[in-house]
Amino acid sequence: MDNIINLEDVYRVYEGEFKVAAVDGINLAIESGAFCCIAGPSGSGKTSLLNLIGGLDRPTSGKIFIDGEDITKFSRTKLSVFRLKKLGFVFQELNLVPVLTVRENIEFPLLLQGWDREKRRMAVDAVLKELGIEKMAERRPSAMSGGQQQRAAVARAVAANPALVLADEPTANLDSQNSRILVQLMKRLNAEKGITFIFASHDESVLKEARQVIYLRDGRIT
Repeated sequence: MDNIINLEDVYRVYEGEFKVAAVDGINLAIESGAFCCIAGPSGSGKTSLLNLIGGLDRPTSGKIFIDGEDITKFSRTKLSVFRLKKLGFVFQELNLVPVLTVRENIEFPLLLQGWDREKRRMAVDAVLKELGIEKMAERRPSAMSGGQQQRAAVARAVAANPALVLADEPTANLDSQNSRILVQLMKRLNAEKGITFIFASHDESVLKEARQVIYLRDGRIT
């Protein structure tokens, strides 16, 4: 199976009173279709590594290949287009737009990609049903529980069938039952749609379901 991610000697150094290498010379390959967790204690570099893979931050040095393309060479505009078309994101803060309904939140990335109205409607209807939130389609995020909002965030991330979904502490704000439900939903989407999932998490319910776990400490793979 081909690798969807290849990192070659990647560093992310933050300058200040002291230099801090949040990502310290990482070499890493992750296969397409993986269900992978990046684990480690607070401050180990999990989020920094995830942000680099997702093109939300640029490395100080090294190369990052996503689906065969070296994203470190992309201009800011090309990187934005690449993220829109190839990647899905589930943020710890969710970042659902509060004034939009669930349907509108899920539909928004598809609108940016230029999908026509009927194709958007069909894709949103399908993912709402897959994640069991079709009855909440016209609600705004404030009218939903934390677990329901998290499902909506996952639905938005996977609606366009991206090659890769990155999730930063996706269960951090959920109780244990909703954490298990969410992980099983994403695991099913991984199996049925072949979407590669990469998490940054220290949640045991995520770790035990991952097929590959990458442990970090002080920005290095241990």
